Amino acid sequence: MKKILAACLPLFAFCIAAVAQGHNDEPDPLMMSRIRHEGFNNSQVMETLFQLTDVNGPRLTGSPGMKHAEQWAKQQLSDWGLVNAAIEPWGSFGRGWEVEKCYVAMTAPYYQQLIAIPKAWTPGTNGLVKANVTAVKIDDEEDMAQYMGKLSGKIVLLQPAADNNTKVNFKPDGKRLSDEELEQMDLDPHLGDDVISQQKSDPKRNRASVIAFYNKRDSFLLSEHALAVITTGRGGSMGTVFTTNGAPRSMDAKPVLPELEMAREHVARMIRLLDAGKTVSVEMETKTQYFSDSIENNVVAEIPGTDKNLKSELVMLGGHMDSWHAATGATDNGTGVAVAMEAVRILKALDVKPRRTIRIVLWSGEEQGLLGSHGYVKNHFGEKDSMNFKPEYEKVSAYYNLDNGAGKIRGIYLQDNDMVRPTFESWFAPFKDLGAGTITIRNTGGTDHLSFDAIGIPGFQFIQDPLEYGTRTHHTNMDSYDRANSSDLEQASIIMAAFVYNTAMRDEKLPRKPISVKKKS
Repeated sequence: MKKILAACLPLFAFCIAAVAQGHNDEPDPLMMSRIRHEGFNNSQVMETLFQLTDVNGPRLTGSPGMKHAEQWAKQQLSDWGLVNAAIEPWGSFGRGWEVEKCYVAMTAPYYQQLIAIPKAWTPGTNGLVKANVTAVKIDDEEDMAQYMGKLSGKIVLLQPAADNNTKVNFKPDGKRLSDEELEQMDLDPHLGDDVISQQKSDPKRNRASVIAFYNKRDSFLLSEHALAVITTGRGGSMGTVFTTNGAPRSMDAKPVLPELEMAREHVARMIRLLDAGKTVSVEMETKTQYFSDSIENNVVAEIPGTDKNLKSELVMLGGHMDSWHAATGATDNGTGVAVAMEAVRILKALDVKPRRTIRIVLWSGEEQGLLGSHGYVKNHFGEKDSMNFKPEYEKVSAYYNLDNGAGKIRGIYLQDNDMVRPTFESWFAPFKDLGAGTITIRNTGGTDHLSFDAIGIPGFQFIQDPLEYGTRTHHTNMDSYDRANSSDLEQASIIMAAFVYNTAMRDEKLPRKPISVKKKS
């Protein structure tokens, strides 16, 4: 009996070792070193960002700029050696739109060039318009009555509901996450409001009711025969203008006036002059173009898997390529796209042989509601509402996203999937000296990993230093190449490449959390 047991011990030890190896998430030190060396010494991330932003320009979904960027990205990924590169349709979007000309200046009481951006999907002025400015304050439907019959032939300046504060700001525009902030993110958000502040929605700001009010206000101004509308949007300072859409993208959208969002300081000056009884005149010419309802696309490409049992499985990464039109969409989200592209370039340069297939997808329609990623998930994997999933659904190990500006990676959001914490702790270990390693159970919203997370596929967004994202670049006329720096993007590219590689080489797919399905009332 002892002889039999002794003979079995080596086999038993081998089995234990095999099981341990199957769950061993220790990264390969040599490969991590090679990824780091390639990412820091041969980086092309800034060249990729230059091509995407300065060369291709604004990339509003449905615009010619977006179409050009798709063709460029597909060709670049192919040139790096990725296979199955394609521009893949995800569904109907509505009409496209772009700005062809924008000139705005105050001509009385003196001449002054003004900073202003046409709102997306609004019409042009149909030539040069010269008119006096009148300031109105319309915060609810009752406010409209006092302006009836008073706006014809005028340029309407909509005064902001909140204080149009242009005072000195003593807080820096740019910042990095402090150790204290990162430690706070580590805390479980279920501990209570005394530990983690909870954001509560304001019922008065219900999105549907706000949109309905804006539609009524816009129809009123059009019916009163005003010539154009000027607003401050959601603020900004020192010439920074946050921009958005001023009309629906649908083909049957109701007509609206030309509308521009203007620098806060220029709006404040005109209001002060009008309050002092001075005549303020403005001349403007905007030219915009619409494009017919179209099918929109994502850009996809792959590094094929090599393991006969695992090559049909997927590890995915990406960011959204669409932007707003006021600048070139560098930090939102050219940097995320450039980092994802650099991550796969690094892996191709190292001639890796991943066990699973690595698939990069660059989304469109993110700014209009995660449309590209939602359409992709629906077409490839299925829908949560019907719980009808396609065969490819079970093949995805994880999706990694980058879309919170130009800052370096500081950690990752688990999206309530605490089962992957030990794995990610191990994968971050080689990069502690690069400032990365915070792992939070929390969810983060507003970007394309949510389309995967919603149907139970592990989808993750990295934590990033904010830099100037919320103050200067997010949806603004300052969102340009100049607001990115190479060291942050090189660090982010290295970490994304490492996570994708480790996921592709792991014996098993990453664990999945249960799907949360809301009960119908």
